[in-house]
Amino acid sequence: VQLQASGGGLVQAGGSLRLSCAASERAFSTSNMGWFRQAPGKERQLVAGIIWRSGGSYYADSVKGRFSISRDIAKNTMSLQMNSLKPEDTAVYYCAAGQKSPLRVSNVDYWGQGTQVTVSS
Repeated sequence: VQLQASGGGLVQAGGSLRLSCAASERAFSTSNMGWFRQAPGKERQLVAGIIWRSGGSYYADSVKGRFSISRDIAKNTMSLQMNSLKPEDTAVYYCAAGQKSPLRVSNVDYWGQGTQVTVSS
């Protein structure tokens, strides 16, 4: 199983970015998918997760109201729409999949490669 993340980049504070994650096969047979991020010198943390079958979602408090996670069942893709970006959102973002909900670093079964998001002030 491979997860391919894309869509990172450099944006000014207040701007938007959209991240996408595509699976090479049916990684979406796992129950949950999500996005984590890791800033320099900090631990990797959950940003948002989505329950594949129901579409139910959950978010870190720091991104509630600004970020939105979604999935496209037909295309086997997951996306993260990030609005009102702040410099503290700067990190490497990773897509992930696992059976347990909510996703945590310790229960992720599959990781994608990271994509850098940089928000300038």
